[in-house]
Amino acid sequence: MDHEAAADETHSIGSFRITVRGDGVGLVVFDRPPVNAVSLAVYKDIGRMADFIAASEVRCVVWSAAEGARAWCGGADLNDFVDMDPDRRHDRYAVINEQVRRFYDLDRPVIAAINGHAIGIGMILAGLCDMRIASENAAFACPEIDYGLVGGGAGLFAQIGMPEAKIREMLFTGRRFTAAELAPTGFFNYVVPPDRVLEMALELAGSIARKSLPSIRARKSCSNAIGALNWFDAYLVSQRHSVGLAAGQDGGEGVRAFLDGRPANYTDR
Repeated sequence: MDHEAAADETHSIGSFRITVRGDGVGLVVFDRPPVNAVSLAVYKDIGRMADFIAASEVRCVVWSAAEGARAWCGGADLNDFVDMDPDRRHDRYAVINEQVRRFYDLDRPVIAAINGHAIGIGMILAGLCDMRIASENAAFACPEIDYGLVGGGAGLFAQIGMPEAKIREMLFTGRRFTAAELAPTGFFNYVVPPDRVLEMALELAGSIARKSLPSIRARKSCSNAIGALNWFDAYLVSQRHSVGLAAGQDGGEGVRAFLDGRPANYTDR
């Protein structure tokens, strides 16, 4: 399929701009000045953004912050917590949990182009992405304990392989860490100079977008299944997806193209 022939299209969903590029990459720009704080309305925007992408021909997503933003995501909007009581907090969590799950279940890979600080829920949103490319100037923190709250990222960070001791240090101290300090934990794919973050993310996304869309969607579903299953059950999930892909055209085309020494001509069927 010739993605280069299509024109870019830009859509606005609340605090997000989504540019569906001709190469099949969806560039999501978070733009809520000054620090991209996440209010309850932003959580709803995240769910709507995930639904939009799921219904589109986007093959890989890059999530970036607007140029000049003071943070990639500056954390929760603390205005939402004024006069918070248990009932309001319970209702808030019900909304948040639905939106976060919709984003996690999105059947396209998402690359976090972290071109600014990621604080609190910013770290969780980055962790929910499939890959992370960070600016060497970015800072990372889970400061909820400083506000008399409890951060909810421990299970997610453990699932993606961060060392338990470092997770506890982050959550108990609330202090900020540099990208270099967190790099050994495996949280990032790459830590690069600021002017390389978006460029590298788009390059990586472009390489993924050249694959067959059914295979991309199946791979994302298989990857998400790993966290809830032991390794062998997750392996069986991958096998079931492979059986289904064998019934389509793209699996056979990929094999033939490799054997013929030519680029594959995927039709997404």
